Amino acid sequence: MTKTKKMVEGGLITAIIILLAFTPIGMIPLPLVKATTVHIPVIIGAILLGPAWGAFFGGVFGVCSMVHATMMPTVMSFAFSPFLAPELGGAVKALWIAVGCRILVGFIAGELYVLFRKTKLSTMIILPLVGVLGSLTNTVLVLGSMYILLPSEYASVMKMAVSSLFKLLMGLVVTSGVPEAIISGILVTAITKAIFAVDKSAYKSRVLNNEGVK
Repeated sequence: MTKTKKMVEGGLITAIIILLAFTPIGMIPLPLVKATTVHIPVIIGAILLGPAWGAFFGGVFGVCSMVHATMMPTVMSFAFSPFLAPELGGAVKALWIAVGCRILVGFIAGELYVLFRKTKLSTMIILPLVGVLGSLTNTVLVLGSMYILLPSEYASVMKMAVSSLFKLLMGLVVTSGVPEAIISGILVTAITKAIFAVDKSAYKSRVLNNEGVK
């Protein structure tokens, strides 16, 4: 793939991430958190263009998440916006949760695709695997970071004991994270396969020869 084509595709995926992030289908408000579909183009971009681009797309997702939390705050927005954090330490933690975790999501998704391409698994197995695992990476990193970095603040907002927080977060993983992962697996597979079907050269280079995933 030429550098120009990569830049064009990267720009298009970036635009899709930004568009999704500021529409109702990108950040879906729930009672305790916001369910998201924005990680899906991040994962697809990581598959198509590689881990480094995946990290970039994740960073775009993270910045959009931070802006969204700042401009349209909820009770938990202090965990995603350094501007709403009560002190400097909280701002750094919010920056990690909103942006740092999402950078890792894109990078890990790209690396997973590279890893699975080295096996004898078929593309129809690899794509849903990366979609599901990439989505779960987002859920585990974000909720796990909130549990480790902001346990007392989170428990205070929820009006519950810190000791009960783990059960609450595990409930969120089951009720929100698992459905997100299933949807991600389906959409990542369908959309990526459609791209490969339209662009035969992309399929040959990225799937058969592993170009673009290094």
